[in-house]
Amino acid sequence: MKIIWSDFSSEILVEIYKYYKLKAGSNIANQIKSNIFNSTKQLKKNPFSGQIEVSLKQLNEGHRYIVEANYKIVYKPVIEGILITDVFDTRQDPIKINRTSNIS
Repeated sequence: MKIIWSDFSSEILVEIYKYYKLKAGSNIANQIKSNIFNSTKQLKKNPFSGQIEVSLKQLNEGHRYIVEANYKIVYKPVIEGILITDVFDTRQDPIKINRTSNIS
């Protein structure tokens, strides 16, 4: 099974990296980025290992999520594999997960 990152989720990951590079240095930024990427590897063998993302259930697209540190990695199954649709900082207001640009 292939892991695919949407443009939106890739942009969010870049923003996370830039933020931590500025605030904590490139070593910390690289570690956080690597941890997020590595956490998605489990989805190749166990695509349904994450919990159902209740906030996006109304879309009926099978969105699920896994958690890495403060980040919710939102994904859904697609024909090509697993599509990562968002990397959501759980310290934000949960209503923000419904922002329309993450629905790819």
